Amino acid sequence: MNAYDVAKPFLFRLPPETAHNLIHTAMRVAQSTPIESSVARRYAVEDDRLTVDALGLEFPTPVGVAAGFDKNAEVPSMLAALGFGHVEVGGVTAEKQPGNPRPRMFRLPEDRALVNRMGFNNHGADEIGARLGQTDLPEVPIGINIGKSKSTPLAEAADDYAYTYERVADYGDYFVVNVSSPNTPGLRELQNREHLETILGRLAGLGASPLLVKLSPDLPEAAIEDALAVVDDLGLDGVIAVNTTTERSDDLQNPNRAEQGGLSGAPIEDRATDAVRFVAERTDVPVIGVGGVSSAEGAYEKIRAGASVVQLYTGLIYEGPQLAREINEGLLDLLDRDGFDSVEDAIGADL
Repeated sequence: MNAYDVAKPFLFRLPPETAHNLIHTAMRVAQSTPIESSVARRYAVEDDRLTVDALGLEFPTPVGVAAGFDKNAEVPSMLAALGFGHVEVGGVTAEKQPGNPRPRMFRLPEDRALVNRMGFNNHGADEIGARLGQTDLPEVPIGINIGKSKSTPLAEAADDYAYTYERVADYGDYFVVNVSSPNTPGLRELQNREHLETILGRLAGLGASPLLVKLSPDLPEAAIEDALAVVDDLGLDGVIAVNTTTERSDDLQNPNRAEQGGLSGAPIEDRATDAVRFVAERTDVPVIGVGGVSSAEGAYEKIRAGASVVQLYTGLIYEGPQLAREINEGLLDLLDRDGFDSVEDAIGADL
């Protein structure tokens, strides 16, 4: 039993957002202190076999933190100390937003899942850009996830995304256009080809690079193929597959399955891996795999399905801060078992 196993029952008695804020505050206090160095010694796994070169960047491990955990770019260094090979902050919007009314995050413990309808709550591009400029960022790649402000009409979305990008452009190692969150009204309409071409073309024209798009698991295959055609036509650098889903399977046990919002965690793991495979089979750009990752085996499946690196968030809530270390150590065992010299050798092995 580790320290998180002791703390978890207490944390799970708190509302999910309260527990998250409590952990986030503790991380903020520990960041840039000797505690951070001690955490890194305990949790970081350094092994050249885990290194992945993708997007023109070097990822020291293939396991990263998905957008949503560090919305306001307050603890990227502390997350890196936990052994994560990259950290994606945001989603950041042009306007400061309170998000949707609380409660807006719900645990489904029996299903090892979350439902959230946060609504892009964040401090806004001006403040987050200024914070990034004053922060001693870690050496791992930092991604910046960009969303649309709730009050911005869809017709003005490209200007909204461009405003945000220009205020964070100097601080990200890669940039993600988020048009797939289910919690901003109308946002998913931006996944159609015309809107995507306008938004992504505008950002590409501003020099955003590496530039990726994050897709919904709820898109039909034809719509995914349209999105990938835009990726190819505009020469984008990568795809993130996938965001949360609004769909609910009959297998979900917890009553919170009825809450509106995006479902994440174990119930979407297989579906997310299938989406990674579908995308990887149809494009040559790197794919970042997200959805249900909570073990080395799950991360390895996405890598073999074509993901260059993977991300997680919900798994961290259920498994605790040692999760990145456990996955990285487990990946080394799986590479040895299957005769791969490195993670890079395993990427797309099942395609």
